Amino acid sequence: MANASIDLGRVGLWTGVLDGMPSSAANELCAEASELGFQTIWIPEAVGRDPFVTAMRVLENTSSIKIATGIANIYARDAMTTANAQRSIEEAHPGRFLLGLGVSHLHLVEWVRKHDYSKPLSYMRDYLASMQKSRFMAVGPTELPEIVLAALGPKMLELAASETAGAHPYFVPPEHTQFAREVMGPDALLYPEQMVVIEEDPNTARAIARQHMKTYAALPNYVNNLVRLGYEVNEVENLSDNVVDAVVAWGTVDSIKARVQAHFDAGADHVCVQVLTEEPDQVPDGWRILAPVLIG
Repeated sequence: MANASIDLGRVGLWTGVLDGMPSSAANELCAEASELGFQTIWIPEAVGRDPFVTAMRVLENTSSIKIATGIANIYARDAMTTANAQRSIEEAHPGRFLLGLGVSHLHLVEWVRKHDYSKPLSYMRDYLASMQKSRFMAVGPTELPEIVLAALGPKMLELAASETAGAHPYFVPPEHTQFAREVMGPDALLYPEQMVVIEEDPNTARAIARQHMKTYAALPNYVNNLVRLGYEVNEVENLSDNVVDAVVAWGTVDSIKARVQAHFDAGADHVCVQVLTEEPDQVPDGWRILAPVLIG
């Protein structure tokens, strides 16, 4: 497996709940996650708070937790702005920030941000090249710190392996982790996200899972990825039990631990767990329940 310059720990957390609470409460929650034993929290970017601001705020108000972006949208800011924001955070908090970049989705890029989404792979390749050439006239690292890409298909996975430290696949079962490892080879970092529901009743667990999955099941990037793995289009779009059970680990904490282990067995270097609940304020309870099992 690859050697990372930023130690994320074996299992981290992926969450979108920080945007739904005051900044002070978000800082306290991240501090608690660290006390529970989690070393890293992954945060997304859509139409909420700027992830670089959130990262800097959390890092300033905690002592050891690391923040990773899962992911920062490359259409949200130009390459120099992103590169220099990354350098600025690294200078202030060395080794505590991992930049995950992604091309997001057509509706967020074209409809919301009014950019052209016709060639996302080429845009990402050019963006990374521009980041490397960015001028930074301030105190901080001369070389860009570690970057990973949101990657699902073979071409983006290959780009992640050749031009960055590795990949952060989202909404994926362990068989995708195996596929990604085969595509990228042994030296690239592989940090998949795993959705989980701590609920043993199948109907209740799948209902909670579908509540969160329905948005992603309507996005071509995720649909195409699951079809590539052998699932039928209609079962992905309709969120069949088969698809729900593949993407979301539900049941006892031991069954969730087994799913996380399946990613490691398939070639993951780190797995970030996203706890799904009926209400956002229930998510931290899931962290507290899982920590003794996943962290030990």
